[in-house]
Amino acid sequence: MAGRTKNDDRAARERARAYAARKALHDTQIARRRRDNVIVSIAAGVVILAAVGAQALFYTSGPGVATPEPSSTVTPSEAPSVVPTPPTVTPVP
Repeated sequence: MAGRTKNDDRAARERARAYAARKALHDTQIARRRRDNVIVSIAAGVVILAAVGAQALFYTSGPGVATPEPSSTVTPSEAPSVVPTPPTVTPVP
């Protein structure tokens, strides 16, 4: 029976060692995923802010800026003003 107990103890130690190794690996993977998610989120935020800033800069001071053009308004044409002339008096014969 002493041999069996020794083998059981060895198997239990091996299972405990394998469990601890799997748990450590799992914890490391979770920490890495969390770190990667934070890094990607920050990078995505920076890219989005850069895109919004570039668009704002382009449309406020770049070649995409709207140039003010004079609007074509209808101006009244100068009609000849009719100045009343006094009636001419014709001499009676």
